[in-house]
Amino acid sequence: MLKLRRGLVVAVQDAQGPACEQAMRVELAGEPAAVRQAIADTGLVGCCQVGDEVVVNVQALDLGLGSGGFDIVHANLTRGLGGDGLPGAHVMKLNYTSLQHAVVPVEGAEMHLPLARPVAVLALHGQLAPVAWAFAQAVPGLRVGFVQTEGGALPGGHSYTVAALRERGLLAGHITAGAAFGGEAESLTTAGALHHALRALDWHAAICGPGPGIVGSSSALGHGGMAALDASHVALALGCPTVLVARMSSADQRERHRGISHHTLTVLDLLLAPVIVALPAARDVERPACVTRHDWRRTSVDLPAFAGSGLATRIMGRTLTEDPLFFAAALAAGGVLAEAAATRRQVASAAHERTGD
Repeated sequence: MLKLRRGLVVAVQDAQGPACEQAMRVELAGEPAAVRQAIADTGLVGCCQVGDEVVVNVQALDLGLGSGGFDIVHANLTRGLGGDGLPGAHVMKLNYTSLQHAVVPVEGAEMHLPLARPVAVLALHGQLAPVAWAFAQAVPGLRVGFVQTEGGALPGGHSYTVAALRERGLLAGHITAGAAFGGEAESLTTAGALHHALRALDWHAAICGPGPGIVGSSSALGHGGMAALDASHVALALGCPTVLVARMSSADQRERHRGISHHTLTVLDLLLAPVIVALPAARDVERPACVTRHDWRRTSVDLPAFAGSGLATRIMGRTLTEDPLFFAAALAAGGVLAEAAATRRQVASAAHERTGD
């Protein structure tokens, strides 16, 4: 059963758009001392103002979850009951839940395969910025966008990283796939999102992975990192050169995440076909003997330049200086993705010149 409570909005931050995340403070009814941090997805429940009566889901904050340290507005009883939905929308997301809403999916009737453009698959949302930045440094002018899947936060507006990368022109777009919602475009499947992005939107490459945070149960298969297995299989099936962005750490207190994380090793072990895995040069990380069938590539990275980029350089409370391997691995994957995209463009250009099409 949902853990819902009534509350009164006592402070708000201005919402930055019609479909984004709005931060606020809410005083729970009957608990005048209980003023708590909360967020509202304005695309679902509209904007809140001081004095609004709201219903909030308090489960995550009560559990003390590290990536969910806030309540979430479930409904605005003061001004949130007059919504009409999106005009022309006809397919449900979050279907058969109280937050079901209609969207206009990007999937078209035709399928054109193979797509032949590269896809980088993330293990964590924190890898997105270094992958996108390294891609742009290596091949300025080529377009790469983000397809958000399950495995972490589902609302597209919850990612400040995506907003920062879009503002800087480092991402060509943001599509939310499957259960994820609230991106610039909506797709019902990861396959549909990648097809639309690489074919209709003409992205030269795509980065595919979860939103912020990660689901986890301290088990081998029960964690959000397993979404990388599904996304990799989809990319391979669509004929895309697939780069698995390895989760690595030089400072994680948990031994299972030191070096190459067990999340990445499990995905590599279970994959039905080989993928490309980048290793940062000049870093003491050995290629695991158990997954030698994959295409392991060492490449140089520029950690100081990324540190000075102004993009986020913290992951799970650790800075780039404290955990350089995490960022180096993601930067290496961005460079390999860029190399694959540039090679594909050269091949396509040569073919165009030969045929005159």
